[in-house]
This record gives sequence, structure tokens and C-alpha cells, in this order.
Amino acid sequence: MSTRLPSLARPDPTTTAPAAPPLSLEERLALVNAAMTARLDEAAVAYEVNTAHIDTKPVDLAAIVTGPIDTPPAAAPDLYPTPVAAVLQRAHQRLVSGGWCTNTLVDANGARCMLGAIRSEAGGDRRLESDAATVLLDAIRRQFGDDVDSVPSFNDAHGNDRVPLRMVDQAAGLADARGL
Repeated sequence: MSTRLPSLARPDPTTTAPAAPPLSLEERLALVNAAMTARLDEAAVAYEVNTAHIDTKPVDLAAIVTGPIDTPPAAAPDLYPTPVAAVLQRAHQRLVSGGWCTNTLVDANGARCMLGAIRSEAGGDRRLESDAATVLLDAIRRQFGDDVDSVPSFNDAHGNDRVPLRMVDQAAGLADARGL
């Protein structure tokens, strides 16, 4: 009896295996992600091997950083070309950055009231300070009526800075519209 070994026949080219279903976008992205992660891991190992012989010393940053570290933010440029509007804009910026207070021109922490900020930004020019305060009072009265006696009384009547800051900003726009 002869035993015949099974022949290793080649597959018939006319018959093909069933095609695999196409991969979804998420599946393809997952495969590419896995391949890229493997390549990056290989590159990291190669970098470590290639640079292991290099002797490095720790860097002392105090020797490198020579400029001032705690610098204040740059002053905002004047948006308004007219002097009164520019003073009111700078006063608004000072209130935003330095803080707002009531019942005093400048408190112990350096916060200012509306008039204190105008006085500070007018730089000693009493006429400019007066004109800015007048425009501010006009802006306040436009919004809140003629019952408001003065800028300090309006400032002190508020419990937070939201309305006073908004009024100084609006007064800057009003002064610019008037050409002051």
C-alpha cells in the first residue's frame, strides 16, 4: 500500500479569499497612531543611546538671566488724541490696574477714587484736571440725571468699581467726541 503524501498545491488563482471589510477612519487613525508611537519610542531610545556619552553640567539660570524679572506691564497707548480724553483714558486704566476706592483720593493700598485717578494722570495741570472732572460729571449726569452733585459723591455712592470705571471710560469717549 502506498501512502501518498499530500501535495502542497498552490491555491487556485481563480478562487480568492473573501476580502476583509474596509477599515473605518477611526480604525485607520488608531493604526497610524500605534505605528507613530512605536517610531517615536525607537527614536527616543536611539537619542538616549547616541547622547549617553556626552558629559553635561547643570546650567545656573541666575548667571544667564541678567534683566529685571518683575517688570510692570507696558502702559497702554493713548487711544484718544485730545488731552482731556487721553487723561480720562489713562485714569480709567489706572483704576483698572491700581484699584478703585471710596471716601479718599488714595487709600493705603494705592487704590484711587475717580477724581484721584484723574488728578494723578493730569500730572499737576489743574486746568486739565478740572476739564476732565467736568466732562466726567457731564457723562455721569447724562446717565444718572442732574441729581448727582459731584464726582466724589457719585464715586462714594457705589459699593464696587463696576459703574465708576464704566463712567470714566464713557467720559473719555465723550471728551473725544467734543474734541477736548
